[in-house]
Amino acid sequence: MKKSTITAGLMALALGTAAQAEDVLRIATEGAYPPFNNVTADGELVGFDVEIAKALCAEMKRECEIVAQDWDGIIPGLVNDKYDAIVASMSITEERQQAIDFTDPYYSNYLSVVAASDTEITQDTLKDASIGAQRSTIGSQWAEDTYGSRADIRLYDTNPAAFSDLKAGRVDTVVVDFLPGAAWVGENDGFGFVGDRIDIEDKIGIGIRKGEADLAAALNAALAAIRANGTYEAISVEYFGVDIF
Repeated sequence: MKKSTITAGLMALALGTAAQAEDVLRIATEGAYPPFNNVTADGELVGFDVEIAKALCAEMKRECEIVAQDWDGIIPGLVNDKYDAIVASMSITEERQQAIDFTDPYYSNYLSVVAASDTEITQDTLKDASIGAQRSTIGSQWAEDTYGSRADIRLYDTNPAAFSDLKAGRVDTVVVDFLPGAAWVGENDGFGFVGDRIDIEDKIGIGIRKGEADLAAALNAALAAIRANGTYEAISVEYFGVDIF
């Protein structure tokens, strides 16, 4: 075989390998936000977000790789091309939209306050209590915006860490998204909600890099399809008993 033919063959192989690599859609989730995303004892990523991501990939006929990424680094990781999308129950906010783009929302979120069932704390007296929340979340932002320096607000790296301190009595309450809060309350006797859930008009979307219009369109089309064909509802009912869209 001539050298030029060998060279051409190697270039074609390299281009083919690169094309295959580009076909893998890399998706990040937190892995510490049950029941939306979590890591099992044997290292498997599970949860509503994970199942939705898999359903979207199947609808788009794309090979996907789903990885766990700590919350504080999840947007920088996307911006720096560590992965292509974030499916991690991320709220669509003006601040985040300065750094990344979002798809259409894939569910709506509410906040809740969790405390011991026998607490005398109400939402009106929450300012006098210690409030736990995961840092860099809508919950922590709501607590800081609502109570500011009037309350003892303690921030945690993950929701499980905040709940661990609540259970140990090191914090009086935890402000958390309603569905994870409901899941935790259901698994832990002696705890419940303080008042009604809090409507903050919070919409949850899939994060993508700026300028990825084709990916946004593909994800939005896939989301509409799994809504229409019942896949989304089946996943939602499996985790929450209702369609949370």
